[in-house]
Order: sequence, then structure tokens, then C-alpha cells
Amino acid sequence: MDISRAAQERLLEVISTGPQRDVLPSQQDLQKANHSLSRHLPGQGLGLQDTVRHLLDDISPGLNANSLSANYYGFVTGGATPAARIADSVVSTYDQNVQVHLPDQTVATAVEDKALQMLLELLELDPSVWRGRTFTTGATASNVLGLACGREAVLQRPGEVDDAFNPEHHKVRAYADISEMGILAACNRAGIHTFQVLSTMPHSSLSKAASITGLGRANVINIGQAGDPLKFDLELLVKAAQAPGTASILVVSCGEVNTGRFATEGRGEMQQLRVICDRYNIWIHVDGAFGMFGRVLEPGIEYDAIKRGCEGLELADSLTGDAHKILNVPYDCGFFFCRRPELAEKVFLNSNAAYLSGFGTSNIIPSPLNIGIENSRRFRALPVYATLRAYGQTGYRKLLENQIHLARTVASYIHDHAEFELLPSSRDTKHQTLAQIFIIVLFRAKDEKLNEILIRKINASRNIFVSGTSWEGKPACRIAVSNWQVDVARDSALIRNILQGIVEQHVGESLASGGSPQSSRLRNIYKARNDAENIRT
Repeated sequence: MDISRAAQERLLEVISTGPQRDVLPSQQDLQKANHSLSRHLPGQGLGLQDTVRHLLDDISPGLNANSLSANYYGFVTGGATPAARIADSVVSTYDQNVQVHLPDQTVATAVEDKALQMLLELLELDPSVWRGRTFTTGATASNVLGLACGREAVLQRPGEVDDAFNPEHHKVRAYADISEMGILAACNRAGIHTFQVLSTMPHSSLSKAASITGLGRANVINIGQAGDPLKFDLELLVKAAQAPGTASILVVSCGEVNTGRFATEGRGEMQQLRVICDRYNIWIHVDGAFGMFGRVLEPGIEYDAIKRGCEGLELADSLTGDAHKILNVPYDCGFFFCRRPELAEKVFLNSNAAYLSGFGTSNIIPSPLNIGIENSRRFRALPVYATLRAYGQTGYRKLLENQIHLARTVASYIHDHAEFELLPSSRDTKHQTLAQIFIIVLFRAKDEKLNEILIRKINASRNIFVSGTSWEGKPACRIAVSNWQVDVARDSALIRNILQGIVEQHVGESLASGGSPQSSRLRNIYKARNDAENIRT
């Protein structure tokens, strides 16, 4: 049999085993994979057949099942729908470099434009308004695009300032152009001495984006309310906006990374932000990596909190999202939407390269290399196009509803369990608390000793994987549901059994070591077991 065909059949066997599998490789498989790696470049190649065997028998068993399993709950890592996986195989086979719009040579850029249009329609955003649009490697790169466009926009507003380029005229109507002049000269001309990126509980990628764009990590400033740090303090926003010699970009978190909750609640709050930002010439960027997909849900009391958290995104200047999360297409794939395509082209124009021109073709579809970071680009659009075409709006609505139902089922179990605490702490009723749950469940063990080892114990099962974080200075566990293969009954039972087993194991280990659990319920279990042991002896 042809080597390539045999390899493809082996991979199909891996896929066909279904969503229930060990999420993490065994230590034995990890050691084998690491020890099998070539130490140095071979002088004479080892051949295709041996290399394929090495990939399938040595390396593949050492990989985790973050996409293949429904029970990988770390980092909001989606899977790959069947349509997206097949399309990704086509991408590798044809290996298109989607950089220049060449409609007489390839349909690739037309596919990308349609995929972006359908994605906007899925998110209930008007494609005719969001004409600046492109695919990226992920939300981090999209945040870089957002800050770069915002940085350019806020300096292009004319004003009377000292003109370092024309010292004979003390006051002029200055036009500052970072993309041409550079950030120092442009800021000097505009009379700006610092930038600030204002947000509430921003994702860490925002600080990275601020560093890359020259705005500075130290200038990412939290302006959250004292009692609810995810919500904007409008007085702080106005005060920051009024700082002399300062240009500002506002970033709205649409789906906070630890809790999945939203920085705004309803279109009215976004409208308030828009009014303030228009008054002070502030660019509004929304980081909606996974949260913005809440717009797919139908109105109704069950999802009201989520829908309100996604309302008003159309009032922003730019939007960031990840397709390799909720959309469930293969890594890596993010997207960026901007209201001002001419601004994106100004910032990312790949100038002075005649060989990369469109050879006089129509500019209805811009060449991707002129509206984003990369000149060399994988055909990321095809899996997005395929999966949206295959499952449509209704399919993705059902997919997201299943993910929310699993997250809320798990949250309900944790809320009622005497040994776990659902986070953030709240005085709301259970019904009100669960209504706030999107796709992330944040919790900790009440017993401090157990809490210190909880994440390690969960992941040691290899049946599920969760990511750790910190909440209010203490370790916390984060379950993020984002795989398309979710089965609420099956997966919630698995999670319950693992968590309950860990609690009981902790009691047993405390008993065996002569210690005592810290929480009252665990002490009662401990005492009952100890009394039973004394009776037997």
C-alpha cells in the first residue's frame, strides 16, 4: 500500500475512536516519544517509510488529545469539526499562499472573503459595515492589529499643537501619521507624550500587543469598579481620558478569561462608552476571543445574561475573535474586524514590492498582505468556510447551547457540593448564579490542603484536563467547555465521578497519615472512618 495512504488510514483510526479517550498521554508514552527524537540532523536521510513509522508509532502517542477529546477543558481549546478537519486536509494538499488577490489564478481570496462574510453574519454583524476584515493566527495577533489601528486613528485627529517639523510656525493644524513618520515623530507632532490602553481585567495578550505596538505594558491600565473589577468605572474613564498629552485606546473584554463573564451588560452600557470615547477621541477595541459567539444564541431568559453581555459590539471600532475556540476549526485561526478598511491598509500596506501586486486586478477584495501582519499566509479561511457551510447558524447555536448546558450542569454540582466553592463568590441565588455561567466554570476546594493539589489530582486521572489559575490570591481550577463533541449527560457524570473520587481519596490519605482534613464535612467523614477503625480493632 502507498505509504501516504497507509498513514492517512492510521490517522482516520485515531479520529474514529470517538471523543472518549485518555486526554493526556501516559508518562511511558511521553518518555518514549522524547527518547525517540533524532539527536542531530542525519547525514543521510532515514527515508520516508521509517519517518512515517516514527511519526505514528513514536511521536503521536506522546501528544495530548486537546482537540480529539471532548474532555479537554484547558485554555478554551476547541476541537475540529469533521467539515473543518477535511477542509484542513485540502489546505495542506494544495498549500496555497493566500497573500495577494489573484482572481484569475486562484479562488483562495474569494473563499476567504466569503468565509469572513459568513462569520460576520453568524455573529449578527453587518458585513457592509465591517469591511476591514482578515484572518490571523489567533486573538493575540488580532489584538496587535486592533491596537495598531487604534494607535493610528487617535493621532489622526487634527489639533493646534507645537510643530517640531515646522519650527517657524508655533501653532498649526497637525496631522500625525505613525505608519509613515514613526511613533516618536508622530507623537511629537501631535503633542502626545504617552499612550494608554484602558480596560478591565484584560487578557494577558493585550499587554503583549501593547509591547509589540510600542504602547508599553505599563500603559495597560485597569479602570474597573472597586466592587466589581470587570465593570467599567466611568468616572475613572473620563478622568483618564482628560489627562493632558495622552492618547487613549479602550479595550472591552467580551468574555473574561477566568470566569467567562462580560465587561458590559446591554447595549446601553456600550452606548455610554461610545459617547465618552467619541468625546475624547478614544478608539474602542473589543477582545471577544470566545465571548462574542454568545451573539449566536436566541433571545430568551435562559441566555439573557450572555446575550446582554454581547450587545452593542457593533458600536466598537474593531473586534478580535478566535475561530479555533468556539467555531472549532484547527489551530491556528483568529480573525479581526475593523470599521475602517482604509486605516488597516494604511497601517499594514506592503509597499515598494511590485512583484506582489495584484497585476491590475479589481480591488473589491483587498490583498491580504496589505491588511494584516503576514505576507506569507496559510489558507486558514477554508476550514472556516467549510464548517460554516456544513452546519450553519442553527448547527452552531446548538453546539454552543450544549457547551453552556454542560458548564452549568457542572457549576450546579459544584455549587451544591459541601467541599467545593463556586467562584466568583456571590450572594445571588443559585438560579441567578447559574444564569451568569457561559462556558467556563471557576472553582476551588474549601479544604486548603486539597486545593493546593486539586488541579494535579484531576489531571493525573488523564480522563479530563483542566487548567489552573489564581483567584483572589489563591489557587483555583478552571473548566472551559469548548469542544464540539460535548455530551452533557456523559461528560458531567465523568467530571462528577473524578471530583468525588478525589475528595474521598484525600480523606483516605489524611486518615492513613494520621492527619485530619481541614473542612468540617471532611473532618466528619474522617471521624466516622476513624471511629469505625477503632471499633474493628
